[in-house]
This record gives sequence, C-alpha cells and structure tokens, in this order.
Amino acid sequence: MSGFSGRRIGRRVLLAATGIVAGALALTGGATAGFAQDKTKIKVASVYTVPIEQQWVGRIHKALKEAESRGEIEYVWAESVAATDYERVMRQYAEAGQQLIVGESFAVERPVRAVAKDYPKTAFLMGSSFGPAGSNLSVFDNFIQEPAYLTGLIAGGMSKSGIIGMVGGYPIPEVNRLMNAFMQGARETNPQIKFMVSFIGSWFDPPKAKEAAFAMIDRGADIMYAERFGVSDAAKERGKLAIGNVIDTQAQYPETVVASALWHMEPTIFRAIAAVRENKFSAEDYGQFSTMKFGGSSLSPLGTFEKKIPEAVLAKVKEREQEIRDGLFRVDVNDSEPKSSM
Repeated sequence: MSGFSGRRIGRRVLLAATGIVAGALALTGGATAGFAQDKTKIKVASVYTVPIEQQWVGRIHKALKEAESRGEIEYVWAESVAATDYERVMRQYAEAGQQLIVGESFAVERPVRAVAKDYPKTAFLMGSSFGPAGSNLSVFDNFIQEPAYLTGLIAGGMSKSGIIGMVGGYPIPEVNRLMNAFMQGARETNPQIKFMVSFIGSWFDPPKAKEAAFAMIDRGADIMYAERFGVSDAAKERGKLAIGNVIDTQAQYPETVVASALWHMEPTIFRAIAAVRENKFSAEDYGQFSTMKFGGSSLSPLGTFEKKIPEAVLAKVKEREQEIRDGLFRVDVNDSEPKSSM
C-alpha cells in the first residue's frame, strides 16, 4: 500500500483540505534542525490504531481538522492501522515529507521510538505512557482527571442503589487515573458507594462493553461509568444513568448521560504546530496541556440534567470546579489499577 492521497492505509486514508491556528501558545525548548520556518502550510499526518469514530483518537482528529479548516496545515491520516503495520505506515509518512506525525503509541512504543530516531528532521507527537525521546519525539496524554473527579461527585450524589458500574478498555495509566479520580469524587459525596470495575481488553468493541455493562446493571448498578462506547447504550436500554468520558454524548442520550469529562486536544495540537512552524519543536512532555488550567479538559454542560442533580451536589461541583481552576484543590493522579469493592 504505497502513496497517501485518496488511497487506503489500514482501513482507509483520507486526504483533507487545509487550516490556520489562531494565537499560537508560547513556545519553549531548543530548536531542532529541519522543521518549517515560513508561513507555508505544515504537512501533518496521523496514524491511528482504531477508527476515528473512537472517542480518544476522535479528539485528536477534531483538533487537527480545526487547524486544517483555518488554513494552517495539510492533513492526512490513516485509521484502523494494525500494531504490526504501524511502523511501516509511519515510515511511509516520514519518507513522503510529512513534517509532523501524530498518533498513539501505547501498543507500539518501541517501533515508534525507532522511527523517530531514524527521522530526526521530522517532528513526532505521540500519545504515550513514557517520556519524550531524542530531539524530536514529544509525548502527550489525556490528563483529564479533574473533570473525571467532578463527574464522580455527581454520580455519587445521584446513585440510589449505592452501586456504580465501571467499564474500561485496558487497565493502563491513561484509563486508571480517570477511573480513580471518578471514584474519589463519588466517595466524597457518598462514602458508602460501591464499585464494580471491568476491562474489556479492547479500545473499540461496543458490543462487548455493552454486555459488560448489562452484567453490572443486573447486579444492582444504577449508574454506569462509560469509559468505552457501548456502555451508555446498555444504560439507556435498562433505564439507568451513565457518565461519559472524553466526548459529550448527552445529545445522543438525553435521558441517560448525566455529564462527561471532556478532553480538548486543541491546546496540545496548536502548540505543536506552532513549534514546528517556528522551528522550535523539541522533545517535550505535553501532558499538562490536557488539564483544566490550559483549557485541555472540562466538565461538560449538564444540559438535560441541570435541574435533576440535587442542589447540594451541584453546589459542591461548582465549588470544587472553581477551586481547581484557582489552584486551591488538586485531584490525585493515581495510575494504579482500580478494583471492585463488591
């Protein structure tokens, strides 16, 4: 499978038009030779192991499409790329002259780092549990534990059975920290709350996630933490509530999804594009740009549930949200695997 425009890599590769990022964030770090230095459009490619419909990569894709729509970049992407094919696709993009390559390297850390080392004049920005490397491999992560904690406050205060079900993809730090923050919030509003925790061993298998959720609902859970697609469907079918993750799906589930912890990749993506443009891209950890302080995450609008959440709970959520923004309250970053309590 050679070439990019209009051709398939993985399941499909699409060539999009172009976009301008307004107001690049302040840059730090030393310059790396070979990156863009003028106002021509930056050539950006993304390599995704799952479909772009999946919420995690969907947020990356959304931010890059925003940059494209403003005329700042030329953007191509490959989705549903198998781990065994990931390195080859990255190398093809690097050989084709892409200046910035974005993706998630959780299952392919070694190949990604090998490719970055072999192409020192290409900028790489990868979702990773590990640190930056060399002069051109930066990493990011979804540090959205703050709004996850806020959704936990809501869930703990709304559960009538005192049992919350939680379905995740894999017990890796990126998932664990969000679940643990959610559990921290739920225990704050209801110290007696119980949790059922399950991982489906997949990043995108809605039917499997749905079945796991059904099993928890059958055991008494009246609120589901939907870390994966499929969980909210189960909650809707059984007349239970759900808490979303990464994206806001309340419009699709107006009587089911109470609130969501939202991830905004724009601060991370815009900063990386600006760094490439200014010839200042270097190996950095972009993780902090996913926090609420930098606009990288937020609590979703409560919408249809604004009047259904108990007033005392809503007041606590607003108080804690302001304290987080003011730097007066810190949500624990706990990457350990969460465990069931029943």
